[in-house]
Amino acid sequence: MCDTLCGPGPGGMVFAKNSDRPAGEVQLAVPFGRRPTAGCTLRTQYLSIGDTGAHAALLSCPTWLWGAEHGVNEFGVAIGNERVATVHDAAQARPRLIGMDMVRLGLERARSAEEAVDILVELLITHGQGGIADAVHQEAYDSSFLIADPGQAFVLDTSGTDFAAASFPSGTAISNRLSVGSDWTRGSPELHPGEDFGRFRDAAAPTESADLRLSASRTFLSGQRDGAGGLSPAATAAHLRDHGNGPWGAPGGGGEAQPPPTVATESGSGVSVCMHRPGRNVTTASLIAVLPTELAAGAPLCAYVALGSPCVSIYVPAFVRTVAGPPPFVPMELSRESMWRAVDVLRQRVEADPAAIGPIRQVLDPVEEELWFEAGQIAETPDRWPDVAGSWGGRALAALRSCAP
Repeated sequence: MCDTLCGPGPGGMVFAKNSDRPAGEVQLAVPFGRRPTAGCTLRTQYLSIGDTGAHAALLSCPTWLWGAEHGVNEFGVAIGNERVATVHDAAQARPRLIGMDMVRLGLERARSAEEAVDILVELLITHGQGGIADAVHQEAYDSSFLIADPGQAFVLDTSGTDFAAASFPSGTAISNRLSVGSDWTRGSPELHPGEDFGRFRDAAAPTESADLRLSASRTFLSGQRDGAGGLSPAATAAHLRDHGNGPWGAPGGGGEAQPPPTVATESGSGVSVCMHRPGRNVTTASLIAVLPTELAAGAPLCAYVALGSPCVSIYVPAFVRTVAGPPPFVPMELSRESMWRAVDVLRQRVEADPAAIGPIRQVLDPVEEELWFEAGQIAETPDRWPDVAGSWGGRALAALRSCAP
Protein backbone atom coordinates (compact mmCIF):
# COMPACT_ATOMS: atom_id res chain seq x y z
CA MET A 1 0.00 0.00 0.00
CA CYS A 2 1.35 3.42 -0.98
CA ASP A 3 0.28 6.86 -2.16
CA THR A 4 2.17 8.94 -4.71
CA LEU A 5 1.38 12.35 -6.19
CA CYS A 6 2.89 15.31 -8.00
CA GLY A 7 1.87 18.78 -9.11
CA PRO A 8 3.40 22.10 -10.22
CA GLY A 9 4.33 24.56 -7.50
CA PRO A 10 6.08 27.91 -7.23
CA GLY A 11 9.50 26.24 -6.97
CA GLY A 12 8.92 23.60 -9.65
CA MET A 13 7.20 20.24 -9.84
CA VAL A 14 6.54 18.82 -6.37
CA PHE A 15 6.75 15.03 -6.14
CA ALA A 16 5.77 13.09 -3.01
CA LYS A 17 5.18 9.56 -1.80
CA ASN A 18 4.23 7.68 1.35
CA SER A 19 5.72 4.19 1.20
CA ASP A 20 3.55 1.67 3.05
CA ARG A 21 5.35 -1.55 3.89
CA PRO A 22 5.14 -4.28 6.57
CA ALA A 23 5.41 -2.94 10.12
CA GLY A 24 8.98 -3.19 11.37
CA GLU A 25 10.58 -3.24 7.90
CA VAL A 26 13.41 -0.68 7.96
CA GLN A 27 13.57 1.76 5.04
CA LEU A 28 16.37 4.32 4.73
CA ALA A 29 17.15 7.27 2.45
CA VAL A 30 20.52 6.63 0.83
CA PRO A 31 22.45 8.97 -1.51
CA PHE A 32 24.15 7.04 -4.32
CA GLY A 33 26.85 8.59 -6.50
CA ARG A 34 27.39 8.13 -10.21
CA ARG A 35 28.46 4.64 -11.26
CA PRO A 36 30.74 4.47 -14.34
CA THR A 37 30.16 0.77 -14.97
CA ALA A 38 28.53 0.67 -18.40
CA GLY A 39 29.16 -2.65 -20.10
CA CYS A 40 29.43 -4.62 -16.86
CA THR A 41 26.88 -6.97 -15.33
CA LEU A 42 24.46 -5.60 -12.73
CA ARG A 43 22.80 -7.74 -10.07
CA THR A 44 19.26 -6.64 -9.20
CA GLN A 45 17.12 -8.40 -6.55
CA TYR A 46 16.76 -11.63 -8.53
CA LEU A 47 18.32 -11.06 -11.96
CA SER A 48 21.70 -10.23 -13.45
CA ILE A 49 21.26 -7.79 -16.34
CA GLY A 50 23.49 -5.58 -18.46
CA ASP A 51 24.68 -2.41 -16.76
CA THR A 52 24.57 1.03 -18.37
CA GLY A 53 26.14 2.90 -15.46
CA ALA A 54 24.14 5.12 -13.11
CA HIS A 55 23.26 8.74 -12.48
CA ALA A 56 23.53 10.01 -8.93
CA ALA A 57 20.29 9.61 -6.97
CA LEU A 58 18.74 9.79 -3.52
CA LEU A 59 16.89 6.49 -3.05
CA SER A 60 14.51 5.30 -0.33
CA CYS A 61 15.38 1.64 0.11
CA PRO A 62 13.97 -1.14 2.31
CA THR A 63 17.20 -2.55 3.69
CA TRP A 64 16.65 -6.08 2.35
CA LEU A 65 16.01 -4.93 -1.22
CA TRP A 66 18.40 -3.87 -3.97
CA GLY A 67 15.78 -1.52 -5.40
CA ALA A 68 13.94 1.52 -4.08
CA GLU A 69 10.38 2.49 -3.22
CA HIS A 70 10.94 6.02 -4.50
CA GLY A 71 13.66 8.52 -5.18
CA VAL A 72 14.98 11.41 -7.25
CA ASN A 73 18.05 11.63 -9.47
CA GLU A 74 20.50 14.34 -10.49
CA PHE A 75 18.44 15.26 -13.56
CA GLY A 76 15.35 15.97 -11.48
CA VAL A 77 13.57 12.74 -12.40
CA ALA A 78 11.47 11.30 -9.57
CA ILE A 79 9.77 7.89 -9.54
CA GLY A 80 7.54 6.07 -7.07
CA ASN A 81 5.74 2.75 -7.45
CA GLU A 82 2.48 1.27 -6.18
CA ARG A 83 1.47 -2.33 -5.65
CA VAL A 84 -1.41 -3.27 -7.99
CA ALA A 85 -3.52 -6.43 -8.31
CA THR A 86 -3.72 -7.66 -11.91
CA VAL A 87 -4.64 -10.73 -13.94
CA HIS A 88 -0.91 -11.49 -14.20
CA ASP A 89 -0.13 -13.98 -11.43
CA ALA A 90 3.12 -12.52 -10.12
CA ALA A 91 3.22 -15.17 -7.39
CA GLN A 92 3.53 -17.93 -9.98
CA ALA A 93 5.91 -16.04 -12.25
CA ARG A 94 9.62 -16.82 -12.24
CA PRO A 95 11.70 -14.33 -10.24
CA ARG A 96 12.39 -11.48 -12.62
CA LEU A 97 12.35 -7.73 -11.96
CA ILE A 98 10.21 -6.35 -9.14
CA GLY A 99 8.75 -2.86 -8.96
CA MET A 100 11.47 -1.56 -6.68
CA ASP A 101 14.16 -2.76 -9.13
CA MET A 102 12.45 -0.76 -11.85
CA VAL A 103 12.25 2.40 -9.73
CA ARG A 104 15.98 2.27 -9.11
CA LEU A 105 16.89 1.34 -12.69
CA GLY A 106 14.72 4.14 -14.05
CA LEU A 107 16.40 6.69 -11.80
CA GLU A 108 19.87 5.36 -12.55
CA ARG A 109 19.35 5.60 -16.33
CA ALA A 110 16.89 8.38 -17.22
CA ARG A 111 17.50 12.07 -17.87
CA SER A 112 13.81 12.96 -18.19
CA ALA A 113 10.44 11.53 -17.19
CA GLU A 114 9.68 10.61 -20.80
CA GLU A 115 12.97 8.76 -21.12
CA ALA A 116 12.22 6.96 -17.84
CA VAL A 117 8.95 5.67 -19.33
CA ASP A 118 10.90 4.34 -22.33
CA ILE A 119 13.44 2.66 -20.06
CA LEU A 120 10.85 1.03 -17.80
CA VAL A 121 8.84 -0.24 -20.77
CA GLU A 122 11.96 -1.75 -22.32
CA LEU A 123 12.92 -3.40 -19.03
CA LEU A 124 9.39 -4.73 -18.66
CA ILE A 125 9.30 -6.22 -22.16
CA THR A 126 12.81 -7.67 -21.94
CA HIS A 127 12.75 -9.10 -18.42
CA GLY A 128 9.17 -9.19 -17.13
CA GLN A 129 7.97 -9.03 -13.51
CA GLY A 130 8.15 -11.64 -10.79
CA GLY A 131 9.63 -12.41 -7.40
CA ILE A 132 8.84 -11.82 -3.73
CA ALA A 133 8.52 -8.08 -3.02
CA ASP A 134 7.09 -8.38 0.51
CA ALA A 135 9.32 -10.66 2.55
CA VAL A 136 7.15 -10.58 5.68
CA HIS A 137 4.04 -11.89 3.92
CA GLN A 138 5.96 -13.70 1.12
CA GLU A 139 4.01 -11.89 -1.58
CA ALA A 140 4.77 -10.98 -5.17
CA TYR A 141 2.95 -8.30 -7.14
CA ASP A 142 3.00 -6.01 -10.17
CA SER A 143 3.50 -2.26 -9.97
CA SER A 144 2.15 1.03 -11.23
CA PHE A 145 4.54 4.00 -11.46
CA LEU A 146 4.31 7.78 -11.19
CA ILE A 147 7.23 9.38 -13.02
CA ALA A 148 7.89 13.13 -12.92
CA ASP A 149 10.49 15.73 -13.86
CA PRO A 150 10.40 19.54 -13.61
CA GLY A 151 8.05 19.90 -16.56
CA GLN A 152 5.95 16.77 -16.98
CA ALA A 153 4.59 13.65 -15.36
CA PHE A 154 3.50 10.20 -16.52
CA VAL A 155 1.63 7.26 -15.04
CA LEU A 156 2.70 3.80 -16.16
CA ASP A 157 0.35 0.93 -15.31
CA THR A 158 1.60 -2.63 -15.75
CA SER A 159 0.38 -6.22 -15.70
CA GLY A 160 3.16 -8.71 -16.31
CA THR A 161 4.71 -7.48 -19.56
CA ASP A 162 1.58 -5.55 -20.59
CA PHE A 163 1.52 -1.81 -19.96
CA ALA A 164 -0.19 1.51 -20.61
CA ALA A 165 1.25 4.99 -20.09
CA ALA A 166 -0.39 8.40 -20.00
CA SER A 167 0.92 11.95 -19.67
CA PHE A 168 -0.23 14.27 -16.87
CA PRO A 169 1.58 17.62 -17.33
CA SER A 170 -0.42 19.32 -14.56
CA GLY A 171 0.27 16.51 -12.09
CA THR A 172 -1.75 13.63 -10.73
CA ALA A 173 -1.97 11.00 -7.99
CA ILE A 174 -1.89 7.21 -7.94
CA SER A 175 -2.58 4.57 -5.31
CA ASN A 176 -2.88 0.78 -5.17
CA ARG A 177 -4.99 0.27 -8.26
CA LEU A 178 -4.71 0.62 -12.02
CA SER A 179 -5.68 4.17 -12.96
CA VAL A 180 -4.68 5.03 -16.55
CA GLY A 181 -7.96 3.70 -17.97
CA SER A 182 -8.50 4.37 -21.67
CA ASP A 183 -6.61 7.68 -21.78
CA TRP A 184 -3.25 6.07 -22.43
CA THR A 185 -0.99 7.36 -25.20
CA ARG A 186 1.34 4.37 -25.28
CA GLY A 187 0.33 0.78 -24.73
CA SER A 188 1.44 -2.79 -25.22
CA PRO A 189 0.42 -4.74 -28.34
CA GLU A 190 -2.39 -6.48 -26.42
CA LEU A 191 -4.22 -3.15 -26.15
CA HIS A 192 -6.47 -1.80 -28.89
CA PRO A 193 -6.83 1.98 -29.39
CA GLY A 194 -9.22 3.39 -26.81
CA GLU A 195 -9.35 0.16 -24.79
CA ASP A 196 -9.43 0.48 -21.00
CA PHE A 197 -6.29 -0.91 -19.37
CA GLY A 198 -8.53 -1.67 -16.42
CA ARG A 199 -9.36 -4.97 -18.11
CA PHE A 200 -6.07 -6.22 -16.64
CA ARG A 201 -7.27 -5.59 -13.09
CA ASP A 202 -7.85 -8.58 -10.82
CA ALA A 203 -11.60 -8.26 -10.32
CA ALA A 204 -11.43 -10.35 -7.14
CA ALA A 205 -9.08 -7.90 -5.40
CA PRO A 206 -10.79 -5.15 -3.37
CA THR A 207 -9.98 -1.54 -4.27
CA GLU A 208 -11.98 0.32 -1.60
CA SER A 209 -8.90 1.21 0.44
CA ALA A 210 -7.03 2.52 -2.61
CA ASP A 211 -10.10 4.38 -3.86
CA LEU A 212 -10.45 6.19 -0.53
CA ARG A 213 -6.83 7.29 -0.41
CA LEU A 214 -6.73 8.15 -4.11
CA SER A 215 -9.82 10.34 -3.67
CA ALA A 216 -8.14 12.12 -0.75
CA SER A 217 -5.03 12.81 -2.85
CA ARG A 218 -7.02 14.04 -5.85
CA THR A 219 -9.13 16.31 -3.65
CA PHE A 220 -5.97 17.69 -2.08
CA LEU A 221 -4.35 18.35 -5.47
CA SER A 222 -7.50 20.00 -6.79
CA GLY A 223 -7.56 22.38 -3.85
CA GLN A 224 -3.90 23.25 -4.31
CA ARG A 225 -4.38 24.02 -8.02
CA ASP A 226 -7.19 26.41 -7.13
CA GLY A 227 -5.01 28.23 -4.61
CA ALA A 228 -2.30 30.79 -5.24
CA GLY A 229 1.00 29.47 -6.49
CA GLY A 230 0.15 25.79 -6.77
CA LEU A 231 1.49 22.90 -4.72
CA SER A 232 3.87 23.63 -1.85
CA PRO A 233 6.09 21.22 0.11
CA ALA A 234 4.51 22.27 3.45
CA ALA A 235 0.97 21.61 2.23
CA THR A 236 2.13 18.29 0.81
CA ALA A 237 3.61 17.27 4.17
CA ALA A 238 0.24 18.00 5.78
CA HIS A 239 -1.50 15.77 3.24
CA LEU A 240 0.98 12.93 3.77
CA ARG A 241 0.08 13.07 7.49
CA ASP A 242 -3.65 12.75 6.77
CA HIS A 243 -5.26 10.27 9.18
CA GLY A 244 -8.60 10.30 7.42
CA ASN A 245 -9.90 13.74 8.37
CA GLY A 246 -7.84 15.83 5.99
CA PRO A 247 -4.36 17.38 5.96
CA TRP A 248 -2.74 18.50 9.20
CA GLY A 249 0.72 19.20 10.55
CA ALA A 250 2.17 21.44 7.84
CA PRO A 251 5.68 22.50 8.94
CA GLY A 252 5.32 25.95 10.46
CA GLY A 253 1.54 25.79 10.16
CA GLY A 254 0.58 24.93 13.71
CA GLY A 255 -2.80 23.35 14.35
CA GLU A 256 -3.94 20.39 16.37
CA ALA A 257 -2.36 16.97 15.84
CA GLN A 258 -4.75 14.33 14.54
CA PRO A 259 -4.55 10.84 16.13
CA PRO A 260 -4.23 7.79 13.88
CA PRO A 261 -7.28 5.64 13.10
CA THR A 262 -7.82 2.85 15.59
CA VAL A 263 -9.34 0.34 13.15
CA ALA A 264 -8.55 -0.23 9.47
CA THR A 265 -10.24 -2.71 7.12
CA GLU A 266 -9.99 -3.70 3.47
CA SER A 267 -13.36 -2.02 2.91
CA GLY A 268 -11.68 1.32 3.53
CA SER A 269 -12.89 1.98 7.06
CA GLY A 270 -10.11 3.60 9.08
CA VAL A 271 -7.69 3.59 6.15
CA SER A 272 -5.72 6.81 5.62
CA VAL A 273 -2.90 8.33 3.58
CA CYS A 274 -0.64 8.06 6.64
CA MET A 275 -1.20 4.33 6.99
CA HIS A 276 -1.68 2.53 10.30
CA ARG A 277 -2.56 -1.14 9.85
CA PRO A 278 -0.01 -2.71 12.24
CA GLY A 279 -0.96 -6.28 11.37
CA ARG A 280 -0.53 -5.56 7.70
CA ASN A 281 1.05 -2.28 6.51
CA VAL A 282 2.18 1.03 7.95
CA THR A 283 3.90 4.01 6.37
CA THR A 284 7.61 3.29 6.73
CA ALA A 285 9.08 6.19 4.71
CA SER A 286 8.00 9.45 3.10
CA LEU A 287 9.58 11.81 0.58
CA ILE A 288 8.79 15.27 -0.80
CA ALA A 289 11.02 16.58 -3.59
CA VAL A 290 10.87 19.94 -5.38
CA LEU A 291 12.09 19.51 -8.97
CA PRO A 292 13.18 23.00 -10.12
CA THR A 293 12.68 24.14 -13.70
CA GLU A 294 16.13 25.79 -13.71
CA LEU A 295 17.95 22.60 -12.73
CA ALA A 296 20.27 22.73 -15.77
CA ALA A 297 21.31 26.24 -14.74
CA GLY A 298 22.39 25.05 -11.30
CA ALA A 299 19.21 25.52 -9.25
CA PRO A 300 19.29 23.45 -6.04
CA LEU A 301 17.10 20.36 -5.71
CA CYS A 302 15.69 20.17 -2.21
CA ALA A 303 14.06 17.05 -0.79
CA TYR A 304 12.35 16.56 2.55
CA VAL A 305 12.73 13.08 4.01
CA ALA A 306 10.71 11.56 6.83
CA LEU A 307 11.86 8.15 8.01
CA GLY A 308 9.06 5.96 9.35
CA SER A 309 5.50 7.25 9.77
CA PRO A 310 5.33 10.96 8.89
CA CYS A 311 2.79 11.71 11.66
CA VAL A 312 5.47 11.05 14.30
CA SER A 313 8.53 11.91 12.23
CA ILE A 314 10.38 15.03 11.13
CA TYR A 315 10.72 15.91 7.45
CA VAL A 316 14.45 16.57 7.37
CA PRO A 317 15.63 18.73 4.43
CA ALA A 318 18.35 17.44 2.10
CA PHE A 319 20.06 18.89 -0.96
CA VAL A 320 20.29 16.23 -3.67
CA ARG A 321 23.17 16.05 -6.13
CA THR A 322 22.28 17.67 -9.46
CA VAL A 323 23.93 17.45 -12.85
CA ALA A 324 24.90 21.15 -12.90
CA GLY A 325 24.89 22.00 -9.21
CA PRO A 326 27.33 21.99 -6.29
CA PRO A 327 28.21 18.98 -4.11
CA PRO A 328 25.07 17.70 -2.38
CA PHE A 329 24.29 17.62 1.31
CA VAL A 330 22.19 14.78 2.71
CA PRO A 331 22.22 14.41 6.52
CA MET A 332 23.87 11.06 7.22
CA GLU A 333 21.28 10.18 9.88
CA LEU A 334 18.72 9.64 7.08
CA SER A 335 20.64 6.54 6.02
CA ARG A 336 21.14 5.26 9.57
CA GLU A 337 18.84 2.69 11.15
CA SER A 338 18.96 4.50 14.50
CA MET A 339 16.76 7.34 13.26
CA TRP A 340 14.26 5.00 11.61
CA ARG A 341 13.92 3.00 14.82
CA ALA A 342 13.47 6.16 16.90
CA VAL A 343 10.47 7.06 14.71
CA ASP A 344 9.09 3.52 14.82
CA VAL A 345 9.07 3.58 18.61
CA LEU A 346 6.82 6.64 18.40
CA ARG A 347 4.57 5.00 15.80
CA GLN A 348 3.99 2.10 18.15
CA ARG A 349 3.37 4.51 21.01
CA VAL A 350 0.60 6.46 19.22
CA GLU A 351 -1.02 3.28 17.91
CA ALA A 352 -1.26 2.04 21.51
CA ASP A 353 -2.25 5.47 22.85
CA PRO A 354 -3.59 7.79 20.09
CA ALA A 355 -3.76 10.74 22.49
CA ALA A 356 0.04 10.65 22.77
CA ILE A 357 0.40 12.22 19.33
CA GLY A 358 -0.34 15.71 20.72
CA PRO A 359 2.57 15.83 23.20
CA ILE A 360 4.87 14.21 20.63
CA ARG A 361 4.12 16.86 18.00
CA GLN A 362 4.63 19.62 20.57
CA VAL A 363 8.25 18.47 20.76
CA LEU A 364 8.81 17.69 17.07
CA ASP A 365 7.05 20.63 15.41
CA PRO A 366 9.43 23.41 16.57
CA VAL A 367 12.45 21.41 15.41
CA GLU A 368 10.91 20.66 12.03
CA GLU A 369 9.96 24.33 11.58
CA GLU A 370 13.52 25.41 12.40
CA LEU A 371 15.05 22.97 9.89
CA TRP A 372 12.71 24.07 7.10
CA PHE A 373 13.37 27.74 7.83
CA GLU A 374 17.13 27.18 7.72
CA ALA A 375 16.84 25.18 4.49
CA GLY A 376 15.01 28.09 2.88
CA GLN A 377 17.66 30.53 4.10
CA ILE A 378 20.63 28.63 2.68
CA ALA A 379 19.16 26.95 -0.42
CA GLU A 380 20.78 29.47 -2.77
CA THR A 381 24.11 29.59 -0.90
CA PRO A 382 25.52 26.05 -1.16
CA ASP A 383 28.81 27.02 0.44
CA ARG A 384 26.84 27.24 3.71
CA TRP A 385 25.23 23.80 3.40
CA PRO A 386 27.87 21.82 5.32
CA ASP A 387 28.03 24.26 8.24
CA VAL A 388 24.29 24.93 8.69
CA ALA A 389 22.83 21.61 7.57
CA GLY A 390 25.42 19.55 9.39
CA SER A 391 23.33 19.65 12.57
CA TRP A 392 19.94 18.82 11.01
CA GLY A 393 20.08 15.06 11.39
CA GLY A 394 21.40 15.17 14.94
CA ARG A 395 18.81 17.71 16.06
CA ALA A 396 15.99 15.68 14.53
CA LEU A 397 17.22 12.45 16.11
CA ALA A 398 17.57 14.08 19.53
CA ALA A 399 14.00 15.40 19.35
CA LEU A 400 12.64 11.99 18.32
CA ARG A 401 14.47 10.20 21.12
CA SER A 402 13.25 12.71 23.70
CA CYS A 403 9.65 11.63 22.92
CA ALA A 404 10.26 7.94 23.59
CA PRO A 405 8.21 6.46 26.46
